[in-house]
Amino acid sequence: MHRILTETHPDAHCELDFTTPLELAVATVLSAQTTDVRVNLTTPRLFAKYRTAEDYAGADRAEMEEILKPTGFFRAKTNSLIGLGQALVERFGGELPATLDELVTLPGIGRKTANVVLGNAFGVPGITVDTHFGRLSRRFGWTTEEDPVKVEHEVGALFERKDWTMLSHRLIFHGRRVCHARKPACGACTLSALCPSYGTGPTDLPTAVKLLKGPRVDELAALVGA
Repeated sequence: MHRILTETHPDAHCELDFTTPLELAVATVLSAQTTDVRVNLTTPRLFAKYRTAEDYAGADRAEMEEILKPTGFFRAKTNSLIGLGQALVERFGGELPATLDELVTLPGIGRKTANVVLGNAFGVPGITVDTHFGRLSRRFGWTTEEDPVKVEHEVGALFERKDWTMLSHRLIFHGRRVCHARKPACGACTLSALCPSYGTGPTDLPTAVKLLKGPRVDELAALVGA
């Protein structure tokens, strides 16, 4: 199934824009309860104003809230980013640490965010259990767990550690483009012959193809003969 996902989504990657580990950590914190597209529209202004941990630590709360307002839950996110900056300055010399145990001690950063940062900014393999990853890993029969940490460990045991980061991207891409929550495009899915949940969504090709999303809809359709 992973081999087919690799062939289906050769463009799989982290869809948050960033140039430094700190920027990725901030973008991932902001991605809660909103889309990566919305975050990417917001972060250029944020990153231009706040470049270092010290900048976040000393930020004017009202100014930051105004910038973050489009991402939703902007007051809580402002608290997290100011707290993140202060913690980095006080405990890590202003630098983002590169271990899971240290990252999860920081404000606004749980295991999911930590694994995103480790895998994409530091090259340390990590499994990112977001809503898409959890949904698909259960649909595929890779786990029956609901708890993200248990999902992370069960699915991680099925794959080589070196594949964890890209596996996460491929499942997330598939979840956003093909295997949707309410109506998956089962009839237009490259995994249809292997998936125990086949039939959850429409199985006839013309109906299923219309459910495909993303910039490669024509290519995804062609992979299933449409």
